Amino acid sequence: MKLLLVEDEPSVISLIQRSLSASGHEVAVAMDGQSGLQMASQHVFDVIILDLMLPVINGMEVCRRLRDAGFVTPILMLTALGTTENIVSGLDAGADDYLTKPFKLAELEARLRTLARRGKEPESDKTEHVLTLGDLVLDKDTKKVKRGQEEIDLTATEFRLLEYLLANQNRVLNRMEILENVWDINFNLGTNVVDVYINYLRKKIDKNHAAKLIHTVFGMGYVLRLSYENSK
Repeated sequence: MKLLLVEDEPSVISLIQRSLSASGHEVAVAMDGQSGLQMASQHVFDVIILDLMLPVINGMEVCRRLRDAGFVTPILMLTALGTTENIVSGLDAGADDYLTKPFKLAELEARLRTLARRGKEPESDKTEHVLTLGDLVLDKDTKKVKRGQEEIDLTATEFRLLEYLLANQNRVLNRMEILENVWDINFNLGTNVVDVYINYLRKKIDKNHAAKLIHTVFGMGYVLRLSYENSK
């Protein structure tokens, strides 16, 4: 893989670069957010490893600017702040996954392989490109979501979560299934990332609609189904 590491701690750079290079990967390094943004814009990488706390431009802003400019390269965010709030903020900025410092190099490599595969998924592997439930429509090709005549603006993570729920509509999904299929890698189960994103979707999908789509099955997980009962 061709990787871009945006990190300002020399010891972390040395550790990651030596380990990944020994595994046959090509690792380019940028030591501040501005340099990282320029390198990501000028060269093609399989995955970007992006530290959150960077000089000049922080990692969150680098990620946001890349996504706003249309770059789809998978981004793995490194952070010493493993709280749900920080994780969600990074994902909302456009990161595909996160890894909390300190981390094991084997886990880093596993996540990079997963992200690289996701970034190279062929278009021909798609089945139905439009998923529907009631008046909710999700188009996988255009990345647009509508409820009735209203177009709904979703983040990349919210879109993947809704796509998974729609593909498994009427089936109760536990948190582990959602974590594995939406984020690919098991998150620390001490966090409530799934619950946070379910609430985000509820506010965008179900608010002001009599027919509720996202439902909690207490003690089991969540299900997407059409119902005129109040969703909890």
